[in-house]
Amino acid sequence: MSLLNTLIPSLGRQASEPLTGPTRRPTYTINETDSAFRLTVNLPGVSKEGLEVTDENGQLRIVGRPTRRLPEGAVALHRESSERSFELVLEHDTTVNPEKIEAEMKDGILNLTLAKAESARPRKISVS
Repeated sequence: MSLLNTLIPSLGRQASEPLTGPTRRPTYTINETDSAFRLTVNLPGVSKEGLEVTDENGQLRIVGRPTRRLPEGAVALHRESSERSFELVLEHDTTVNPEKIEAEMKDGILNLTLAKAESARPRKISVS
């Protein structure tokens, strides 16, 4: 099954907790293996505490709220990135097993493993 048919960006949003102000879409990559999809999302300035990942009704929703703190007495003269929250909503079909989604956050990079349902995995068929 094609990756584009499995995970597609969603335009709609059903927030469990409303975001205040505008959000931006983070950059991400999706790779596929025989057993899973690997999703890597760049969330600069977001810690585990500012991260919310949910999967409901075929929608994987990632919300990240940056928490930048300068050392006491320091003043930022220039910032490359925005203070706005991140939001990414991806829709998937029954190819993904929602019970086996794993997430790891490190240094502003969120890595998700979306295990494929057994029925979506390739099988080798022996010929007699």
